[in-house]
Amino acid sequence: MKRIRIVVNAGALLLVSALATMTGAAQKMPVFVSIAPQAYFVNKIGEGLVETWVMVEPGAQPHTYEPRPKQMIALSRAKIYFTVGTEFESVWLDRFKAVNPNLKIVHTDADIKKFPMEEVHYQEDEKEDHPGPSSKEVPKSKHEQQHVHGIKDPHTWLSPPLALLQSRAVLCALVTEDPAHRAMYEANYRRLAVEILDLDAEIRNIIHGKGKKIRFMAFHPAWGYFARAYGLEQIAVEVEGKEPKPSQLKELIERAKEKNIKVVFVQPQFSTRSADTIAKALGGHVAFADPLASDWAKNLKDLAVEFESALR
Repeated sequence: MKRIRIVVNAGALLLVSALATMTGAAQKMPVFVSIAPQAYFVNKIGEGLVETWVMVEPGAQPHTYEPRPKQMIALSRAKIYFTVGTEFESVWLDRFKAVNPNLKIVHTDADIKKFPMEEVHYQEDEKEDHPGPSSKEVPKSKHEQQHVHGIKDPHTWLSPPLALLQSRAVLCALVTEDPAHRAMYEANYRRLAVEILDLDAEIRNIIHGKGKKIRFMAFHPAWGYFARAYGLEQIAVEVEGKEPKPSQLKELIERAKEKNIKVVFVQPQFSTRSADTIAKALGGHVAFADPLASDWAKNLKDLAVEFESALR
């Protein structure tokens, strides 16, 4: 019996491998999300069926983000863009549609009632803005602070109950675009819903099991919806990256002492200088909390552990 010897060119193998990869990728629906936490929900629901691109890259800020050319190229073939209400979207969504007229824009936060972000308005700012105030305009206490209601807080994904609503919006969009895989999307969504509900119950048990009111400071007040969900009190230190002045730091420290605050949260992207000063004066500590962390569930679990340690 003759043996047949087959010689395969290495270049041909690479070509076949590349074609197979391209075919596999082509079978997945290309979609975009604004921030990494959204990708967590989209990938869970569309597991094996979607190719997810994140617009705001790690370490970048969604307030002023500008897409890169390679992202715009990828966007030109995307089927869906899932928004979450961040600032850069208001500038870029129309441009995204111009690049890809067939792109479906899905506002995952459409059914969520949003609240304004609260910016601390210090007493000295009040005096500067309104020279010679009347007695009605002077705060009753030196430490009393007013809040200026500005932009709506976009950080809805940091509240598990609201994340569940956003996940439902993702499910509906994927099923509408790809009805052939409806059963798979719905099964994946049910598993994600159970995961979110379990996480919600775990956080409630940690926070409410101590029977104490938790108050915390946040340099970037991104945790308002999380605080609302679990009966916490968030005190803003800055908004849009502006750190407090020395005199304002003193006010904050005195206010934090009155409220027995021991934890000061800071985003990894920001300086901890002022936070370290406050925490040292309070006998507390600085904790990092990233609202843009890609592992959404682990991020909130870690946050709950920080709250638990604050109650010991």
